[in-house]
Amino acid sequence: MSPKQIAVTAKQLVKALQKKRFALDNQTGSHAIYKNENSVRVVVPIHGKKDIGPGLLRQILNDANISLEELEKLIR
Repeated sequence: MSPKQIAVTAKQLVKALQKKRFALDNQTGSHAIYKNENSVRVVVPIHGKKDIGPGLLRQILNDANISLEELEKLIR
């Protein structure tokens, strides 16, 4: 794993999003949609204990305006 990659499960990502004031808006099947007070919307796939792939994680973090460094601090 390179320094710019991090293994994160959906559960860890959801906790980090909640710390950044995102709340569950709705869920359709295995896709949970979270929004913050500015109506920024992110979709998190909930697939058990599987890690979220690096490309998808990067896109979710970009949408939520969270850096990898900030994510590492939020999931501790």
